Amino acid sequence: MPTRANGMSPAAITAAVFKRLDALKPLSLGQAKRIESLGERLEAAPPGATLQSDGDGRARPTFILSGWACRQRLLPDGRRQIFSILIPGDAVGFCLHPSPMSSASAVALTKIVLATFEAPSYGSSSSAPLSNGPSDAWGFPEHMRLSACLEEGLLLDHIVRLGRQTAYERTAHLLLELHWRLALIGQAGERRFTMPLTQEVLADVLGLSIVHVNRTLQQLRRDRLIELSGAHVVMLDLPRLTVIADYQPPVLTPGT
Repeated sequence: MPTRANGMSPAAITAAVFKRLDALKPLSLGQAKRIESLGERLEAAPPGATLQSDGDGRARPTFILSGWACRQRLLPDGRRQIFSILIPGDAVGFCLHPSPMSSASAVALTKIVLATFEAPSYGSSSSAPLSNGPSDAWGFPEHMRLSACLEEGLLLDHIVRLGRQTAYERTAHLLLELHWRLALIGQAGERRFTMPLTQEVLADVLGLSIVHVNRTLQQLRRDRLIELSGAHVVMLDLPRLTVIADYQPPVLTPGT
């Protein structure tokens, strides 16, 4: 678990959370200090650990500081659909609605480091209204609202990916989305990023078989659109990929 002994300050440990929220709406000094305080309360979780279970509506925002996770649903026969990939800076365990009927759980895909804000002092946050409840209690009401808007937009993109795009298009779209999200938190270069996902995970995100994912990635490589070396991805032709995927990055407009 990263600590000061590793030469990392709390601000460095929580940088992804800060950059993500600050991109949505500039953080005040007090809010920045609250985020930095997360660096003093670290927890580690191994791959496969459940971070939030189905129907868990506790309004306790737990931020991913490092590592990757996903929101998923398992069918009785073991098949899995992944709704979203969670990267550093993302939060789990926070819902804007009281008593949510959740049908997805959050699960670690790699070893991750987490930090959770201390519980608010006003009683049960799970039943408090949005106007003076969870989002106000944590000190980031507008940031969490905007974050929910962003996540809804990404989910709509995912529905279009699965429902109407070809395997070639949806794979390109997912790669472009991950690149954009990682760039937002300073963890991607102009054309490069690290994607610690197995082809099995990609198959469950894209609604494809593992064999189909492998063939699609190989075709993208043959078409000189991407390079893959282990977990490292290079986008060789961003303009062509963008046209193929019909990709439009989210527009971050604070205060709307």
